Amino acid sequence: MSTEWPHLDYLGWRETCSALHLFLQIAGKYRLAHTPWLNHSWNATFYVTPTGLASSQIPDGPGIELLFDFREHMVVGSCGNGHRASFALGPTTVAAFRAKFETLITDLGGTPSFNDTPNKVPYPVPFSEDHRDRPYDRDAVQRYHQALVAIDTVFHRFRTSFVGKSSPVHLFWGALDLAVTRFSGRRAPLHPAGIPFLPDDVAQEAYDREMSAAGFWPGGNGIDYPAFYAYAYPSPTGYRSASVRPDAAFWHAGLSEFMLPYEAVQSAPDPEETLMAFLVSTYEAAANLGGWDRDLLECAHGRPRQVRAPNATQTIAALATDGTVEREDGPSKGRYRLVVDGVEAEMSYSRVSASQIIIDHTEIPDALRGRKVGARLLQQAIEDARQDQVVIIPLCPFAKAMIGRHPEWQDVLSPSKT
Repeated sequence: MSTEWPHLDYLGWRETCSALHLFLQIAGKYRLAHTPWLNHSWNATFYVTPTGLASSQIPDGPGIELLFDFREHMVVGSCGNGHRASFALGPTTVAAFRAKFETLITDLGGTPSFNDTPNKVPYPVPFSEDHRDRPYDRDAVQRYHQALVAIDTVFHRFRTSFVGKSSPVHLFWGALDLAVTRFSGRRAPLHPAGIPFLPDDVAQEAYDREMSAAGFWPGGNGIDYPAFYAYAYPSPTGYRSASVRPDAAFWHAGLSEFMLPYEAVQSAPDPEETLMAFLVSTYEAAANLGGWDRDLLECAHGRPRQVRAPNATQTIAALATDGTVEREDGPSKGRYRLVVDGVEAEMSYSRVSASQIIIDHTEIPDALRGRKVGARLLQQAIEDARQDQVVIIPLCPFAKAMIGRHPEWQDVLSPSKT
């Protein structure tokens, strides 16, 4: 799929963005008020479409679906009885937008009841009382939507390489962020709450499972430019100092998240792979340092018309025909390498002494994820360590997490008593 990555100037369309944010909150709060709760507030989000942002069916009246059409610049409602209603997006006040939205829902046979107070905005003014004139820059909105389509495509591809619990790729209208989240499968400590402009019970429910999240903001939320973000909850020790890609990514101390300016992706020779590097490396930092069972949770990226091979009962030995692990050993450094289908993976180590080595890095290309390649490299290192009576110091987060999950491998962490 060919996508274009438009230039985005947040400061140039900030007022339109703010208005659109509030318009989406009105529609989102209506959706929230009429949809049964789904974990992590997933019942209230919007989804990117080729023409704009859409809800799924809202169980109100005959069943209502909403579309913010950013090509025709309309808010469109349709329902199960075939009826359709719409009104134009343009310069207006928030109060006037709310009134038009209420009329649309009523015309469709729904009940336009919902909370009147904005979320996650400073100094919130009730929608019905916000009479300040707001601009609407059609070209800027279309560029924003074009960026969302490009980002949504990469987020969906990233999502295909994870078989554990994962969120949809969806837009949260609270902070106006397009997001995708992976979960370890374990409970998280109770969140301390206290997030500005977000009810404590909503925050604590949202973060009640270990997660690694990534997303995109058009601007605002403490930054004055569009950017991608990534964070983990709970944040494992060493996460903020983890090495992530690409070079333009950095840890934002004020937000306690990794950030990657949109411009660094948009201007890259390969924007899709640049963004994918950020998504993968920040997830790996969370998963490795947090001790996630990556071998269980991950798989290769999905491809059209190719069914993922089942691996529920596979073992490392069952994949032994996929190449042979080779060892390259030097006086001070060495590595294990495995080539599968022409793609090389490696695990490197440094020699501390004749009786100790440090496993310092594991590199598994995207094409080999989900094929237990990292586990095979580590298993070979462990077998060699036993044979050579060498102690392994696993500084590599992947190796440390894997050995931590396999008690039968932990004998290599201390000198042999034989």
